[in-house]
Amino acid sequence: MHTLESHIHPGITEEAITASGVTPPEDAWRQTHLGRLLGHATRRFDERVLYLMAHDAEVPLALSNLAARNKVSAAHIHITRHLSLRGDRLTALAHRAGMSKQAMMTLVRQCQAWGLVQRAPDPVDGRASVVYFTETGLLWLAAFQRSVTQAETEFTQAVGKDVATVVALGLEAYAGGC
Repeated sequence: MHTLESHIHPGITEEAITASGVTPPEDAWRQTHLGRLLGHATRRFDERVLYLMAHDAEVPLALSNLAARNKVSAAHIHITRHLSLRGDRLTALAHRAGMSKQAMMTLVRQCQAWGLVQRAPDPVDGRASVVYFTETGLLWLAAFQRSVTQAETEFTQAVGKDVATVVALGLEAYAGGC
C-alpha cells in the first residue's frame, strides 16, 4: 500500500482515497480544467445531436433505428461534418476529420453499408477513390443540420444568449488556429 505524502494527507493511503470516490482538493483541477470541460461539452452536444437525428421523422427508418440503438457514434458524424457535397478523396476526408486514413476507411465502409455514402473511382487518378453522399446520405445531412440547429438553440436557452454568444466567439477564435 502506498501512503500519500504526509504533508498532503497524513496516514491516508492512495487506495483509500481512490476507493472513497472523493477527489482531494489539490487534485480537483483535473476535473475542472478547460480541456476536460470542452470534452464533456462536445460529448454532450454530439449525444444530443445523435438523439435528435434518431427521432427525426425525415431520417430513413433504418438509419433512425441505428442511431436510436447507439450504432451510430460521434465518430460517424465526422463524415457528416467533413465530407463536401462534391465528394472527396479518402485521404482529404481523413485529414479534415483529423483521423488516420485507415480509421476513416472503416467509417466510410460502415456508412457505405448503411447507404449514406458511395465510393467511385477518382476521375483524375484511377488508383484513388472519391467518397460521395448518396440521396439517403443527403437526407441524413439535412437531419444533421436540423439537429445541430436544435442543439445550439437548446444550448442558448440553457446558458442564455449573452453567454452562448461569448462561448461561440471564444471557441471560434481559439479554433481558428486549427
